[in-house]
Amino acid sequence: MAVVTGASRGAGKAIAIELGRAGWTVIATARSTRLVPSREGISGTIDDTAESIEAAGGSAVPIRCDHSKEEDLAALEKRIREEFPSLDLLVNSAWGGYEEHDLEGFTRPFWEQPTHHWERMFTAGVRPTLLTSARLAPLLMASGRGCVINIVAWLEGDYLGNLYYDTAKSAIIRMTEGMARELRSQRVAAIALVPGFMRTERVMASHAVHPFDLAATESPTYLGRAVVALAGDPDVLSESGRLLYVGDLAKVYGFTDVDGTQPPRFRSGELEKAYGVTDARGNSTG
Repeated sequence: MAVVTGASRGAGKAIAIELGRAGWTVIATARSTRLVPSREGISGTIDDTAESIEAAGGSAVPIRCDHSKEEDLAALEKRIREEFPSLDLLVNSAWGGYEEHDLEGFTRPFWEQPTHHWERMFTAGVRPTLLTSARLAPLLMASGRGCVINIVAWLEGDYLGNLYYDTAKSAIIRMTEGMARELRSQRVAAIALVPGFMRTERVMASHAVHPFDLAATESPTYLGRAVVALAGDPDVLSESGRLLYVGDLAKVYGFTDVDGTQPPRFRSGELEKAYGVTDARGNSTG
């Protein structure tokens, strides 16, 4: 049994579908449902994801959950305890840090950034990863062999172009290291997993407005296949506490992207090449 957060679209949706295709029963969580769609008007719901999982041959349970709210997480935990025998995998993919954000001004210096952008990055970004992991950790420990995978953007330590964003992502990576130390005695692994530049709905919407080079991008399915490989590895505990890259794991486990290729780990120079422009201070607008 797996829980995938942020599963209404993008990375979370692809991860949930690939786990279902691999035979996992997947609890797909997010705030967006057909009855309560995204406040940003972006397509995708957990109901859509559940249908895609079933179509791929898997078993899905869509549960609406705002992972920044402790009462929603308490209800999620209660339902899992009552309806399912165990929990073996938690994938934290929920990220609301872009909401209410002026993407045109993403690379403005920190002294020009509105402080509410910081609140979104941490309240809707970092907080869900921490709260969800804390709430569901006892269920993972009870399984005897659990795993937490935190999805995170990273460029080998290079600056991510926005102080709030960079700090939030760094916090999740450090958080994962701490989780790994505290969970190891319970035989639960905690891993930070880094995808490349993915063609998510948000990225493609941006591309439609301001076209850029997609040559170095990859599909969210590539990330989903990396999660399946890690979750199915009987020696995954040996990777606990590490920051792993999808492009590297593809070589280790032998999976490919949807087009049969194995895109390598994404690097910062490729981000500048993709967008092809810089701001007034010479920073990539990606």
